[in-house]
Amino acid sequence: MPWSSQSGGGGPWGSGPRGPWGSGPQSQGPKQPDLEEFLRRSQDRLRSFLPGNLGGRGIALIALVAVVLWGFSGFFRVEPDELGVVLRFGKFEREVQPGLNYHLPYPIETALTPKALRVNKIDIGFRESDDMRGGTAVVDVPEESLMLTGDENIVDVDFSVFWKVKPNAVGDFLFNVQGPETTVKAVAESAMREVIGQSNIGPILTGARQKIETAVQNLMQGMLDNYGAGILVQQVQLQKVDPPTQVIDAFRDVQAARSDLERLQNEAETYANRVVPEAKGRAAKILQDAQAYRAQTVADATGQASRFTQVYEQYKKAPDVTRQRMYLETMERILGGTDKTIIDTGKNGGPGVVPYLPLTSLPQPQQPSASASAPATGAKP
Repeated sequence: MPWSSQSGGGGPWGSGPRGPWGSGPQSQGPKQPDLEEFLRRSQDRLRSFLPGNLGGRGIALIALVAVVLWGFSGFFRVEPDELGVVLRFGKFEREVQPGLNYHLPYPIETALTPKALRVNKIDIGFRESDDMRGGTAVVDVPEESLMLTGDENIVDVDFSVFWKVKPNAVGDFLFNVQGPETTVKAVAESAMREVIGQSNIGPILTGARQKIETAVQNLMQGMLDNYGAGILVQQVQLQKVDPPTQVIDAFRDVQAARSDLERLQNEAETYANRVVPEAKGRAAKILQDAQAYRAQTVADATGQASRFTQVYEQYKKAPDVTRQRMYLETMERILGGTDKTIIDTGKNGGPGVVPYLPLTSLPQPQQPSASASAPATGAKP
């Protein structure tokens, strides 16, 4: 052959065992694994574990072990904050409670375990993040928090929504809504804007927080039920309700004035509660005194009328005697406490003075010191 005289031999190009481009097998470095040798060794190891002649019994044993393992693959565990949902050929079949449960092995049935018992929280208008000092920093999100009120004012509202999967509606939660957190957030923001848009800024900033929270929660629940989302809104909590930063000082002054107004009203009510009962007590005392006076006066008048009637009855029996007695008693009552001078006109009509000796006014015996000074005192000049 023409190329037999070439040194080194190994082929027409004189490259020997390396080949024409010098890329033949190398003796240095690790060798590549031989796939056929690996399969052969695996078969030998399998035969060492199995009987020498499988036959029908060996095949049945292998099939039985495979069926048992396939059956045990249907056991699954549901955590305390989860609910299990069993699907049969991809269709919702039933719900299972937390614990160890069983479903028919794949591909007949499969199980999903969403965290349906956990209460989830979504913040709208702000975000909480960890700062460098290990604390929590609040970042405002104005595109979510700025809202327009019914009286055309802008208010900054930050709030949180607490929600979880509605009981007995895990199937709706899994299959009717894609992205439940996004859906809840969008519904919450829409409901809050609607409620704020129907309210004035005054009540929003002062005392209508609970009313707004209840209205937003009811509106959200109605919208989610209409979607068939299988979500239960547990609470809507307002975190911050303030006017925009540019006018917050003026609004705070207004709030301070309203607080002073409420304080003064409370003080006035306290004063009224103290004064009015006192006035009512005095009025009741005056009425009781008047009633007592009336009863006393009526009793006196009744007694006098009764006495007059009795006197009249006696008068009818003896008019002259009764008249004389009444005259004497009346004169005695009138003249009993006065000094008396009796003037008698006499039978002929002439005036006459009757001496009257006031026995009760006679001088009493006096002490010597008093009698000694009496002439000097009573002497006329």
